[in-house]
Amino acid sequence: MFTIEHDFDATVITLVDEGGRPLQEDLVITAFAECVTVEQHDPRTDTPQRITLSIGQLRDLAAALDLPEGVYRRSRPTGEG
Repeated sequence: MFTIEHDFDATVITLVDEGGRPLQEDLVITAFAECVTVEQHDPRTDTPQRITLSIGQLRDLAAALDLPEGVYRRSRPTGEG
């Protein structure tokens, strides 16, 4: 199950683990214009763990999900940094 909320400056997606046990904590993905954060509560340390991806890294991740093993470089359109 997941939810999508549109805030003023970001889109927030929350993924809820409904699979078999052991269940993982909710995963909160926040998409801003310049980056995307992925956050999950760590019950062992009772702290949130956060990863921030640039938009380029997010595009590379999306492309990598459909590719076999190897080393790749995504071609960038003119003007993209």
